[in-house]
Amino acid sequence: MVSERQQQQAAAAGKVAAFNLAEAGFGDQAELLDDDGRERRTGTLVTASAHIITAVIGSGVLSLAWAIAQLGWVIGPVVLLAFSSITWFCSSLLADCYRAPDPVHGKRNYTYGQAVRAYLGVSKYWLCSLAQYINLVGVTIGYTITTAISMGAIKRSNCFHSKGHGADCEASNTTNMIIFAGIQILLSQLPNFHKLWWLSIVAAVMSLAYSSIGLGLSIAKIAGGVHVKTSLTGAVVGVDVTASEKIWKTFQSLGDIAFAYSYSNVLIEIQDTLRSSPPENVVMKKASFIGVSTTTMFYMLCGVLGYAAFGNDAPGNFLTGFGFYDPFWLIDVGNVCIAVHLIGAYQVFCQPIYQFVEAWARSRWPDAAFLNAEHTVAGGRFSVSPFRLVWRTAYVVVTALVAMVFPFFNDFLGLIGAVSFWPLTVYFPIQMYMAQAKTRRFSPAWTWMNVLSYACLFVSLLAAAGSVQGLVKDLKGYKPFKVS
Repeated sequence: MVSERQQQQAAAAGKVAAFNLAEAGFGDQAELLDDDGRERRTGTLVTASAHIITAVIGSGVLSLAWAIAQLGWVIGPVVLLAFSSITWFCSSLLADCYRAPDPVHGKRNYTYGQAVRAYLGVSKYWLCSLAQYINLVGVTIGYTITTAISMGAIKRSNCFHSKGHGADCEASNTTNMIIFAGIQILLSQLPNFHKLWWLSIVAAVMSLAYSSIGLGLSIAKIAGGVHVKTSLTGAVVGVDVTASEKIWKTFQSLGDIAFAYSYSNVLIEIQDTLRSSPPENVVMKKASFIGVSTTTMFYMLCGVLGYAAFGNDAPGNFLTGFGFYDPFWLIDVGNVCIAVHLIGAYQVFCQPIYQFVEAWARSRWPDAAFLNAEHTVAGGRFSVSPFRLVWRTAYVVVTALVAMVFPFFNDFLGLIGAVSFWPLTVYFPIQMYMAQAKTRRFSPAWTWMNVLSYACLFVSLLAAAGSVQGLVKDLKGYKPFKVS
């Protein structure tokens, strides 16, 4: 963990360096440093929006048709819009907390946890860090699972095309996870978020592409005149599900929708890439609006039209479920886009973990040559750190192994969304905003914000219960590492 004193020393050293450069006649070099002594940030509204879209439009979109099928025509869209509105509102509050105590001229907070510490103290900081990093680890595991399934779906799609829809077509998720891990080991050597802007833009384009493919296939199926069973309340008790299954799946669907909007845990880190003029909080609020509104449009279309296409029997992942069989080449393209997108999204979510561990290790052992060594390769264009190579490789390998043991798409996504939504998306942003604004206890603003917070806590608990029940059910009789 980088201490307060070390941050102040870094900022002071940067200002001294800038002053010395200016005095020596190197004004241009002095302008390369920001107010905290770090390399000048170059992020813009476009790059921040790309990071957000990459983080938000993820594997969650693939399960929305299933989630709407559990909730029905009325509650499903309402819940989707409610999560969207809450996410955007709380993200706007969080954007103002990047600097403290003033949102424009205050001291920078480089991570979500540092922002919580600045506004709420050390005890809340530890709770926030625990929730954040558990969520980030869970997301990277979930993305490993999803990418492997999509890679396997390409092989299965071609098998179904050549042998018929009833053929016994299997693909090894374990092999696909090993391939995915190998790619991530290479990409993980990129040192920080600043070097990932191009990857996020590619990933954002891919996410919009496969969402559009799923949307187009749903529209084509509806236009084809295939009649499926839908209802105002979703899956029908006694016909599609039992009464207990209806309750648990309804709870789980809330977690899936919450996961689909999970990006608050990397918002501060994304905001830390922005240039300081115009103010970072202003740009981040615009980026959050663009990101959330864009994804909500796709979510609503994919969820609602996916439900219209598949009805109460909607698969958990409509591109790999197997919801579609033809045209097989378009399904292959969609799954390639999913894999490429999640390769980038994995890096967006794991970079805060990398930065946290590396900053802590270097502050703990500041003189260790292994931790601080940097070697340039490829004519000086790339920098390789032995510590970064060993630690990040170990992290990728561990997440891949966990994914191999627990490859359950819907339940895993639902649990991650349920556990992280309330603390990271709602509770801490609200508490920090009230601390910054010095909101009086029991004032109208204090009251309604706490009502919102506790209502979201209740929903998160229900979603967690449904996801845990689903995982327990999936684990019964499951044999890890089998080909499936």
